[in-house]
Amino acid sequence: MTRPTPSRILTGLLLFAVTGAAFAATQTVSSPNKRLTVHVSTDRGLSLAVRLDGQPVVEDSPVRLQLADSRSLGDDVAGATLRRSQHDATLSPVIKRKQATLRDHYHQLTVALPEFDLEVRVFDDGFGYRFVTRLAGSIEVAGEVIPLRFPAGTRTLFPEEESLMSHNERDYLDLELASISTDRFCSLPVLFTTPDGTRVVFTDADLFDYPGLFLRGTSGPALTAKFPPYPLAIEPAPGPGADRNVVITQTADFIARTDGTRTFPWRTFVISDDDRTLLTSELVFLLSRELEISDPSWIKPGTVAWDWYNANNITGVDFESGLNNDTYKFYIDFASRYGIDYVILDEGWSASTTNLFEPNPEIDVPELVAYGAERDVGIILWSLNEPLAKDREALFDLYQSWGVKGVKIDFMQRNDQLMVQFYHETAVAAAQRQLLVDYHGSFKPSGLRRAYPNVISYEGVKGNENNKWSADVTPRHNVTIPFIRMVAGPMDYTPGAMVNTQPGNHRISHFRPMGIGTRCHEIAKYVVFESALQMYCDSPSLYLREAESIAFMSAIPTVWDETRVIAATVGESIVIARRHGDRWYIGAMTNENSRDFTLPLDFLGEGSFQAVIMQDGVNAAKHAEDYRRQVRDVIATDQLKLHLAPNGGWAAIVTPTP
Repeated sequence: MTRPTPSRILTGLLLFAVTGAAFAATQTVSSPNKRLTVHVSTDRGLSLAVRLDGQPVVEDSPVRLQLADSRSLGDDVAGATLRRSQHDATLSPVIKRKQATLRDHYHQLTVALPEFDLEVRVFDDGFGYRFVTRLAGSIEVAGEVIPLRFPAGTRTLFPEEESLMSHNERDYLDLELASISTDRFCSLPVLFTTPDGTRVVFTDADLFDYPGLFLRGTSGPALTAKFPPYPLAIEPAPGPGADRNVVITQTADFIARTDGTRTFPWRTFVISDDDRTLLTSELVFLLSRELEISDPSWIKPGTVAWDWYNANNITGVDFESGLNNDTYKFYIDFASRYGIDYVILDEGWSASTTNLFEPNPEIDVPELVAYGAERDVGIILWSLNEPLAKDREALFDLYQSWGVKGVKIDFMQRNDQLMVQFYHETAVAAAQRQLLVDYHGSFKPSGLRRAYPNVISYEGVKGNENNKWSADVTPRHNVTIPFIRMVAGPMDYTPGAMVNTQPGNHRISHFRPMGIGTRCHEIAKYVVFESALQMYCDSPSLYLREAESIAFMSAIPTVWDETRVIAATVGESIVIARRHGDRWYIGAMTNENSRDFTLPLDFLGEGSFQAVIMQDGVNAAKHAEDYRRQVRDVIATDQLKLHLAPNGGWAAIVTPTP
């Protein structure tokens, strides 16, 4: 696809200063606000150190790109030249997330050598670095040395993995960094807290044609890079699950085979001493490549009625519910009633999980598409990645001919180079046919969605579906993931549970699942959690019985013009206000501790407003479904008193009044 002129307004000039000789042993590049400084040293090859207000955040650490032919880019930087530049622009993303417009403001230092550059780009809320190579032909990459040495006493919230074959849905273990042995490793993003309280979220951006990065312990205050090797032979896993699980039976002694002239992924550090910054950072998006779709006007974010979580358990009807047209017409009618944009047909709609060309005998997809179109509801189809990859072009042609709006692709569960290529190639093929893509069973966002905004959401998070088989998705988990996983991009967490319990009352039930936390904790997720394709996971029958809750939730949009974080502490609580058009949406969530907040409304501006409020009921600490709906008039000088029960929440929709 041809790359269009980027949709942005330049507000500053790119400035260069070039030296023709080797520069001093250490150079510094600072953020525009001067608080964050990155020190680039060439004393013993390339290394980086980072300071915030002069205090150490990342200790001096080597930076290397290691090739399979034993060359190590960054070992010898004699004769390097230096370029400095500044950039300030305003971007308008195709699909809004936190803001309608983003400021792309940074200072850059480039260390240039004949065969490669190291680019260091520093923003107010963090920095990134990447290698840019100019090597002849094809190369094989053996690995990287990554600067992740922290001050002694640094702690981490560590999303530990047990295997490189993973859905990347992890708990966050609170560990002292030095306690992590060399046999333990984690996926990204990962959060670090230095002894002085500075937070660092580390992840990658602009990941194309290259494996995803993991981090391994060192038994010291540092982590080191770990990559999945390049697969040479892949076979279906033996036994049950062979349609969705594979075994890599042979690997190469390198991690990537790629062009020698290219840009490599940005190693991205979001850095702040204010937890609120972690909720507003767009660093991954800003560091990723620009739009590759010539006309993205067809891409429509929205809300989704989802069947798999609730196991098609609908009641009060005169037909047997299940994987059939009558059931999905019920979902479509429900979606139409509440202005929900899409219905997903999850596993079971097709003749088999490996035959994605034919519906099962009880389902007529074109008929459901037509039925939905009459009611302004689109259809999204689920598929496994392996069968899809074998017939992607033909399947996407078929789905386009049916009028399907998108695909939910599942069970990738790998981060190696070939799988990263699958994500990219699938995004391209889907965009050519105007299909949305929701990656489930996936790694986290790493920049693909900026180039291909039809990639509208990713899972890669331990979300509500885990309620079906575990008690892991606790309110503490829910007020942790926005500060780590959501920093990378949208997360398909699938909120909306209507059977709400306090932890002591929670029971595991695969076919009638329960959520942990109060009703208002669940409702507030629609404001706090970001996904341009946001699910309603529970049964339409339950929503119809809980009319106040679904009416409120379905009025919350999935993209935002403005975001303001009122209060936030990792793992403890969040109070956030987001604007869409002339309405404000406010969400508050807490962990196992009850909390009180005073919420100033000065962001409302002039005029009078009506606030519809959903708050924990008096007895929510005992019965999590207890809530109170309140309507009141407010103005910008008012302050609201918020009381959140243990594991509780609070939400409001604030609308201007004539």
